[in-house]
Amino acid sequence: MARNAGAARSSSGNSGQPASAAAAAAAVAAAAAAANSKQKRCTRFNLSSKVMMDKWKTLIGCICLGIASYFGYVGYLETRVNTPFDNQKMVVNTGLDNPDLYWGSYRPLTYFGMKTRDPHSLVMGLMWYTPSSLGHGGQGIRHWCEQGDNLDGYGWTHHDGRSFGVQEIQDLPYELKTSFVKYPAGKQYGGDWTARISVRNTTRAWDKSISLIWYVALDERTNGHIKYVSDEKSPEPGVYGETQGLGEFQVRFHTMKGKILHKSYLSTVAPSLSKLKDTLFSHFRAFTDKRGNRFIGLPGEIVFQNGLPSSNPEPNFIAIQITAEVDFTLDITYQSTSGFTLSESIPKPPTGRSYTESLQAKISEFDQRFEEKFQLKSRGYSLEEVRFARNALSNMLGGIGYFYGSSRVQSVHTKNPVPYWKAPLYTAVPSRSFFPRGFLWDEGFHGLLISSWDIDIELDIICHWFDLLNVEGWIPREQILGAEAMSKVPEEFVTQRNSNANPPTFFLTLQKLLTSHRKELSQEGRLATLERLYPRIQAWFNWYNTTQKGDLMGSYLWRGRNTTTQRELNPKSLSSGLDDYPRASHPTDRERHLDLRCWVALAASVMAELSTLLGKDDVKYYETASYLTDNEQLNRLHLAPFSEQYADWGLHTDQVMLKRPPAMAPQRGSHPSQQPEMVRVSMEQPTYQFVDTTFGYVNLFPLLLEQLNHDSPYLTKMLQDLRDPQQLWTKFGLRSLSKRSPLYMKRNTEHDPPYWRGPIWININFLAVRALQHYGKIEGPNAALAREIYAELRENLVRNIFRQYQKSGYLWEQYDDSTGEGKGCNPFTGWTATVVLLMAEQF
Repeated sequence: MARNAGAARSSSGNSGQPASAAAAAAAVAAAAAAANSKQKRCTRFNLSSKVMMDKWKTLIGCICLGIASYFGYVGYLETRVNTPFDNQKMVVNTGLDNPDLYWGSYRPLTYFGMKTRDPHSLVMGLMWYTPSSLGHGGQGIRHWCEQGDNLDGYGWTHHDGRSFGVQEIQDLPYELKTSFVKYPAGKQYGGDWTARISVRNTTRAWDKSISLIWYVALDERTNGHIKYVSDEKSPEPGVYGETQGLGEFQVRFHTMKGKILHKSYLSTVAPSLSKLKDTLFSHFRAFTDKRGNRFIGLPGEIVFQNGLPSSNPEPNFIAIQITAEVDFTLDITYQSTSGFTLSESIPKPPTGRSYTESLQAKISEFDQRFEEKFQLKSRGYSLEEVRFARNALSNMLGGIGYFYGSSRVQSVHTKNPVPYWKAPLYTAVPSRSFFPRGFLWDEGFHGLLISSWDIDIELDIICHWFDLLNVEGWIPREQILGAEAMSKVPEEFVTQRNSNANPPTFFLTLQKLLTSHRKELSQEGRLATLERLYPRIQAWFNWYNTTQKGDLMGSYLWRGRNTTTQRELNPKSLSSGLDDYPRASHPTDRERHLDLRCWVALAASVMAELSTLLGKDDVKYYETASYLTDNEQLNRLHLAPFSEQYADWGLHTDQVMLKRPPAMAPQRGSHPSQQPEMVRVSMEQPTYQFVDTTFGYVNLFPLLLEQLNHDSPYLTKMLQDLRDPQQLWTKFGLRSLSKRSPLYMKRNTEHDPPYWRGPIWININFLAVRALQHYGKIEGPNAALAREIYAELRENLVRNIFRQYQKSGYLWEQYDDSTGEGKGCNPFTGWTATVVLLMAEQF
């Protein structure tokens, strides 16, 4: 280090001034190089930092975008369950677009009620009671159809679904007749109508008086007002009002026969349409007339706001009570007064003899049309049998209701139930007393009868149902729309889940339209309706074919069985429509359900035929139908080799029973504990196997939906098995479960009696008769036996249903397989009314 420094100095000193300048230049160059190097290093560092920052920003942006996308997708999934299929509605003629159908008896849950096909319609209806039998809490007041009222019979004897209806009600000692005729011509807002209520005493030994109540009510969303005008204020007392859907109107009362003993009214605010009877009863008062006779009556104007009398009353509920001596007849007229000037004379709906004549004309026209449609007289049926069939059809048509509201639905993507969109539903109902609302799988059977009477009413019903299709292709299976419908349903059954199906029986209706009503479909724009309907039916079919498919090609399973329940002997499959019918004892996602496969096969066949009719691509539907109806494929998945019967497959054991766990010993000083509820106990481990020790309706589905080859040996065996009295055959119809099945007539819980475990159901028997006729027409090894069973089964069904109707006054939900007695709820004029088609042999 020192040596070098000295040398440098020596050199420097020898060179003089020029050497010193060179050194300075070199130093400057070195400094510049160093600075340049530092700048490059800084540049490289800054560039690297920037790239790293950009990468981090990009990564963070992607993460944020991913999170946003995830939550957006989750939100999208949450909304799918209550997003409509599209914005084009199927129902294009709504409300007053179809004035002939605007007014109707669209309140099937009441004994007699009128409303319009308006989402927020004014409603009217009848209540009655015998003063001597009025009990605590309003007991004895008749309003809603209740089995607990124990009436001796009620139902429509004539109803055409459009213009008029006649009903008989047996509430001994009284017989009430209610009727109405509509007069839509020449008026706005659907025109006028007259209703008649007649009461006679059938015994002459009991009470001589009855109290009739006719009411007019608005719901909380009806835009309008109503007012009662009494005798003192007007020569024509009644209810006057105006609503957006009706314009101005008047309701008046005309005594045609009998003596009025007391008359009163109530004008007040009811909290809900579901509380009308409660509101009325809470205002009952005792009155004494000039002769000292005491009457129960109504106090007049009682309108409260916030618990205090209102100075500006706006009632939404007006009830007029007439207590009269029996026999008594009252005509009630509804008159639309909009569209007329003060100088014009407004036409009034007829009363008295004029009304009687118009009603008789309607009855005669109905009877003639009924014979033309079903030809029962010409088939040799007696007048009583024809009357029975006519009443069955009338009750189906008179049970058509118009509902508005939103269902409560839930999907796996929603934490809690959410409301469906608000929509109207025009539909028949299974039972006015027990099921006064729309059921998806019932309605397909209803449509078989309704379409035979009035194809346009049926198309209208189908359009309303398919307006309830969501973007997924799902329709909630039970429709609980509006306050009145909601009040009739236990809370546990209100929420509808979008994973759960219901038998797609509208394909039965469509199949009938395409075969029996092909000519009618080509008229009056009906094909255009099917054209608009087609995308929705496609989506509905695709939903079944994807969401309900099993783990093997061509297998399907009903979703929604409870996999954790310990209370049920065999967990119910409510979505199948067959509720407690025995399936695999331990539900899993590997189950294969025979009936659902057959339903999807039927749906594919109908989709193929409909696509061909409308000129759509039909290849994929024909291919799907061909695959699902291929008997070799069916045998591979569902033919049990030991029993040679078609069956479900799943995790199963027959060794299950209900046992009551031992009660816990009560602690000292405490009350004795209640007995614990019975729970299911398995005596052996379940294994995956065919559920072939059970034989019943499900096993028949390849026959019921006509998917077995006509010469199949397994069809031969099925015919022999269903004809066996120890299995399904009875002299009243086919029982739902074989006597040899382990769960025949067994309770599913200690509280639930057997439902689809033995009793006779008419919808499945109808399918059986229809299928037997089909196979009887195809010559082959099974034709003769099919024809023989067809004739005998059809006769057994018709004879027993008619006999039970004569005995009880009702059609029933089901029939006892030992005695033929009606069981379940009544009246059940849903699919049991297909007895009319059995009589007419119209399938």
